[in-house]
Amino acid sequence: MYKKLMYACVCLMLVVTAVAQSQKDIALKNFMNDRFGMFIHWGPVSLRGTEIGWSRDREISKEDYDSLYREFNPVLFNADEWVKVAKDAGMKYLTITARHHDGFCLWPTKFTHYNIMNTPYKTDIVGALSKACKKQGIKFCIYYSILDWWHPEYPLHSAHNKPAPDPKSDMTKYIGYLKNQLKELITSYDPYMLWFDGQWEAPWTDEMGKEIYNYIHALKPGIICNNRLGKEFAAMENKNIDASRIIGDYDTPEQVVGRLNMTTPWESCFTLGDQWAWKPNDKIKPLQTCLSILSKTAAGNGNLLLNVGPMPDGRIEQRQIRLLKEIGDWLKVNGEAVYGTKGGPYEPGKNYATTRKANKIYVHVINTDTSTLALGAIAGRKVMKAYTMSGEKVAVETENGSFMLQLPQSQAGRLQYVIVLEMDGNTEDLPVIQSSF
Repeated sequence: MYKKLMYACVCLMLVVTAVAQSQKDIALKNFMNDRFGMFIHWGPVSLRGTEIGWSRDREISKEDYDSLYREFNPVLFNADEWVKVAKDAGMKYLTITARHHDGFCLWPTKFTHYNIMNTPYKTDIVGALSKACKKQGIKFCIYYSILDWWHPEYPLHSAHNKPAPDPKSDMTKYIGYLKNQLKELITSYDPYMLWFDGQWEAPWTDEMGKEIYNYIHALKPGIICNNRLGKEFAAMENKNIDASRIIGDYDTPEQVVGRLNMTTPWESCFTLGDQWAWKPNDKIKPLQTCLSILSKTAAGNGNLLLNVGPMPDGRIEQRQIRLLKEIGDWLKVNGEAVYGTKGGPYEPGKNYATTRKANKIYVHVINTDTSTLALGAIAGRKVMKAYTMSGEKVAVETENGSFMLQLPQSQAGRLQYVIVLEMDGNTEDLPVIQSSF
């Protein structure tokens, strides 16, 4: 009887594990099909216009930085308006910095006084955004830093001046603090994804990352998270990673378009301006630059997480809203070539990038000053029809098995656009073709 009971328990555990893995696999697939999301870096530091977290103990003294929450009163914050900006931009998910490296919490956590309820504003920012996202059909995601220069139990209290570890700190207690807050966030706001950060500092280990990864999935089996619970990530160097060593569900190159990768999911995060948090008169990227990043990211089989930094009064700058709306207008015409596609089959080049779906290859023409594009041969495949997303026919010649596209003069010198190549067979199983152009 005992053996039968143990066998039944083991079988049940295997079924539960398989169901949880299936839930996570589906969630990750749907997330990667979304291709485009909004990152939001925001907090009391917007009162100074310096970088969130990193300006503490540099441009701003620790004492001043840590007191900013006492005057943070974003009376013009409107969660529905923020989410509408994301939706109008064609974004499918939104990720808010619930807690950055400075330790300040945008929700009414029970585990520290350093939170939004002890500001003059006294309103749950994370909760408001969670409700607004669910109402407007946007996936709600949460950024959470696993380092905290403010918290007394975390050993390092500054990013600068090479501080010695605090001998009074206790990482065991600190990890307990992280678990308590993560449980709050998951149970109160039901995020689709958790975006971790801050794992590069010495106090954090891969073993701690694995512990947190298992913990959040015990709370919500289908939740997905990035790979910044562990040390292995592409980061700003865009380095090749060992996928077997990552702790998380997808890689995170930063401020650079990730490498084409058909096996390991990834998401590049970019700032709309030069800084993550709001900065007066920050230089924002031109529309063409944003579109090029979006196309090359999708062409590499990745997602783009594009960041805005709201102002201290709670508004997103109108110039940022206008730019995001222009991206959304482009996606209304060309979204078929972005959402739900696979990268490739051609590696992104200087003048173009490609995505694919079913029997179609979408050629994103980035350099519209060129008159022709040459695409490498695809064995056993012919182009049956070619046209722009707006319906204009495109001439295609085959030379030595390669495809030569004669670009329409009507598009010369204008904003990037997409040409659809309808092939005589499925394109999704084609191997990657290296670009030589």
